[in-house]
Amino acid sequence: MRWEEVCENKQLQDLPFKIELNKWGQIVMSPVKIKHSFYQGRIQGLLESLLKTGEVMPECAINTSDGVKVADVVWCSDERFAQIEDEVSASISPEICVEVKSSGNSLEEIKLKLKLYLEAQALEVWLCNEQGQIKFYNEQGELEQSLLVPNFPKQIKR
Repeated sequence: MRWEEVCENKQLQDLPFKIELNKWGQIVMSPVKIKHSFYQGRIQGLLESLLKTGEVMPECAINTSDGVKVADVVWCSDERFAQIEDEVSASISPEICVEVKSSGNSLEEIKLKLKLYLEAQALEVWLCNEQGQIKFYNEQGELEQSLLVPNFPKQIKR
């Protein structure tokens, strides 16, 4: 299956699952809990308040070497957004990709997504755990703080 087919399929719309494709075109669905949505919304809001340029988006579909993955939140510079805004799934990753871990995610799956987003030219990948703690990564490995958004907190609070 191709990502365009997933997007156009009426039976796959309004499902309470995050939908992605693996490299064989198979649909992978993950259930989303309230806490996941809470952290996703908070991260989006914080990015919007801390960055005055570019675009912050939830649920961004990104082409990777392992199929289409959907980052929970992304930040994209104006230049990169101009490249991808009319695409069905991003041919180049936004500069910041954020994954919010849920109980259905294994650590291996999250580490794979980190690698895939960086391969797709993300500059940073942020991982938020189930307690709202954020870790920041780039090609060199884990960072003490985000280099692109140094004021971003390491803990999301209620």
